[in-house]
Amino acid sequence: MTHCDPVTLEIIRGAARAAQAEMEALLERTAMSAFIREKKDFYTALFDAEGAMAVGSDLPIFGDIVAPVAARFPIETMREGDLYWYNDCYGSRGAVSHSNDQVFLAPAFHEGRRVGFVMGWAHFSDIGGLRPGSLSPDATDHFQEGIIIPPVRLARDGETNEDLLRTFWRNSRFPTQSQGDTRALMAAVRLGEKRLSEMAGRFGPWVLADAFRQLLARTEATVRGKLKEIFPVGTTRFADAIDTDGHGNGPFTLRLELTRTEDDRFIFDATGTDDQAPGPVNLLMHPDVPGMALGLYVLQGTTGQVLNAGAPHAIDEVRLREGSLLAPRAPAPLGLRGLTMMRLLAALHGLVAVARHGEAPAAHSAYVVIALRGTAEGRRFLMSDGIGVGYGARPFADGTDAVYFVAQENYPAEFMELTYPVRLRAYGLNRDSGGPGLHRGGCGVIREFEVLADEAMLAVRIDSVKNPPWGVAGGMNGGSGRAVVNPGTERERILAPLSDGTILRRGDVFRIETGGGGGWGDPFDRPAAQVLADVLGGFVSPERAARDYGVVIRNGALDEAATAEHRARRPATGLFHRNGYRDAVA
Repeated sequence: MTHCDPVTLEIIRGAARAAQAEMEALLERTAMSAFIREKKDFYTALFDAEGAMAVGSDLPIFGDIVAPVAARFPIETMREGDLYWYNDCYGSRGAVSHSNDQVFLAPAFHEGRRVGFVMGWAHFSDIGGLRPGSLSPDATDHFQEGIIIPPVRLARDGETNEDLLRTFWRNSRFPTQSQGDTRALMAAVRLGEKRLSEMAGRFGPWVLADAFRQLLARTEATVRGKLKEIFPVGTTRFADAIDTDGHGNGPFTLRLELTRTEDDRFIFDATGTDDQAPGPVNLLMHPDVPGMALGLYVLQGTTGQVLNAGAPHAIDEVRLREGSLLAPRAPAPLGLRGLTMMRLLAALHGLVAVARHGEAPAAHSAYVVIALRGTAEGRRFLMSDGIGVGYGARPFADGTDAVYFVAQENYPAEFMELTYPVRLRAYGLNRDSGGPGLHRGGCGVIREFEVLADEAMLAVRIDSVKNPPWGVAGGMNGGSGRAVVNPGTERERILAPLSDGTILRRGDVFRIETGGGGGWGDPFDRPAAQVLADVLGGFVSPERAARDYGVVIRNGALDEAATAEHRARRPATGLFHRNGYRDAVA
């Protein structure tokens, strides 16, 4: 095999990243649904000729994308122009983890030789199911969450099976939107197929293959080396929990162990995790996910690295218990697995924090999703809005404010008011939601809507209320979120954080407040000038400044004498800051 030299390797890495970015730009510009076009809920990746992901998005929640297709359609039988499709969670062992996410996969060829695969993946707003939007806290089995597509061949030799697509679109309440999103995703994949073929033509198929091999090996070696720096020989443990499944059950605890053996093997064990939930918060976790998530963490700031299938190879064994929250039995519902996914990612940071004695990020809130559905002016509407939360503080900096998972974008006020029957009355940071610390946790968001439709049904997805995001190294918990209808009036009512079926009518006001991230370090060590800036910037209230930071601010100025007196009464701190409930689980 022809060897790829170091310079060419970096050129190919850059070219693959560029192809990936071009695919995503095409998808963003041509999709019809807001969740793809405005929220940017889509991902692309490039794979080697055997199906190993060589260059992927920095998203640690998916598994082996090619294997479910190859099990039904052997790789050696694939031809140029083929296109494969699935959204089957159980059939893919969690490679895709809820049914709204559609995976399109195509082999790429150069002069008759298969040189790799390209993938496009996007969240479709409605694929049928129990409620508009398909994802509902009310779901009790997977079949209530929309149509299930097993791995199928959508196109052969470039000829698309339009009947299969028409069947899919017929199962959506918004078929025109679904049709547009499908065409956009197919176009993005075909573009990636073309770019990968061009790369093989420019550098040669064998050089490209060796480049992908080196990228995979480099990632695996780097991740394994970093894990050895972080985790001592022995077993490191951490636990975290989600509040509820929306059906009156919970909390559900995730219990994680990472063992480094004497011969430097890494074993991830989540068999102690609670049983699966009746409600839709189960996460069918592919065994690649722990390695992808820890890989993403350790690769931050490492120049020239890419997140790829080498990261999960650094974990030698993953142990799950069938029937648990992380390995549910079909047909357990999966639609709101994002809550459990976010707690899992935080708990993995918790493992790092235990191993490094606090040198790791604090916990983040789970991103919030609301769905407002109804009819306005004789037309059906569905407003699925993903809303940012606060992320945990880090050992070197404050947490990030108002992040929707991987920094995907929000819905601009102008877009929302032009597209949906709502008026956005308020939008800003949720003051005091960031956990106090030497480095402050990120703040969540406040959004307040007035309903302009005669009637609409609301679904709400909030977590981390009973079990707020933990702080590290003396940092305090992040704040919790809540959902309120008609706040400040005699008709005010607080909604269950995970609920569906709330009926709103014209003139009703709905206010959503999202949680923040945990703090890092003792709040009394935060410079008083920074606390003053937090107060003036709207991140922290004067009352919280005095109580949690020991900083007294009067009339917008620092009271140095009172601050010195308050800070002399410094409270004791520990590695993790937990409320009483958290002491029982971690």
